[in-house]
Amino acid sequence: MAERELTYRGAINEALRQEMRRDESVFVMGEDIAGAPGRDDPEMVDAWGGVLKVTEGLINEFGPERVRDTPITESAFIGAGVGAAATGMRPVVELMFIGFMGVTLDQIINQAAKMRYMFGGKAKIPLVIRTTIGAGFRAAAQHSDATYSTFVHFPGLKVVAPATPYDAKGLLISAIRDDDPVIFCENKVLYDTTGPVPEEDYTVPLGPAGHPRDGADVTIVAISRMVSISLEAADRLAADGIEADVVDLRCLSPWDEDAIIGSIEKTGRLVVVDEDNPRCSMASDVAALAASRALGYLDAPVQMITAPHTPVPFSPPLEDYYVPKADAIVEAVRAIT
Repeated sequence: MAERELTYRGAINEALRQEMRRDESVFVMGEDIAGAPGRDDPEMVDAWGGVLKVTEGLINEFGPERVRDTPITESAFIGAGVGAAATGMRPVVELMFIGFMGVTLDQIINQAAKMRYMFGGKAKIPLVIRTTIGAGFRAAAQHSDATYSTFVHFPGLKVVAPATPYDAKGLLISAIRDDDPVIFCENKVLYDTTGPVPEEDYTVPLGPAGHPRDGADVTIVAISRMVSISLEAADRLAADGIEADVVDLRCLSPWDEDAIIGSIEKTGRLVVVDEDNPRCSMASDVAALAASRALGYLDAPVQMITAPHTPVPFSPPLEDYYVPKADAIVEAVRAIT
């Protein structure tokens, strides 16, 4: 495959574009994903492309029937996406920030997540809900959550959180082609990061973890933006002779238990890095997995590096403090090695 550097934002845009060209049942909708209220004005078409420009250019190629602006009524357009998926379409619906999930929970967890089960497998809900996560964007508490663990709790949903442009494109294509509802979590701070991405379409399967760094001294399990921060910490630890085995938990449900257990068996130590709040989180789930299936391999207590159990602060210094840092990972690893 021909590769070139692409931003995380560009990789997602390309995945949407390629899947919309391939399959006419794929369409996108959400708030301000095209020209918003001024779309009838030729100069306003594509004025937004989404609040963070991820869908920019799509309306010019596919038109307003397949690139649909919606009112600011998340419960309505998420519900419309569930209905469209149930009747044979493959909608990709943008929930602008994961913090807005509160007004969509009936549609997502009581309808989309349960319909295939309740109809004995005869119903398919090929719905993708793209949403943004993560602090560090100066967007205040209601726009900065990383609460993906909420959706992981509910059976019937698949939850994805890519860390790289390559995975963002491949996982989104897999999500669009999947016959179950997928919550696709994009960290806002990653949008301008770059990496090699093939021009052709390709898939990254939903489920297997990534393994961006091999090591024998400590396992670091990380999610989304925390992967790059963990790799930064791993580079610093390597200078001291400590080699970290970094596991990228890019699919949160289904998740790759065997990759986590296999790494712990190799290293005997575990640090989990998760931007979500600590209670009932992915970090606590990974720690519980280690305690229940890998306790005999552990030579030290599991360490959890998470955000505090508070809303995301608006104050820039406090927000910077809120997000887990490489320093905390290095300190945790040194405490158990």
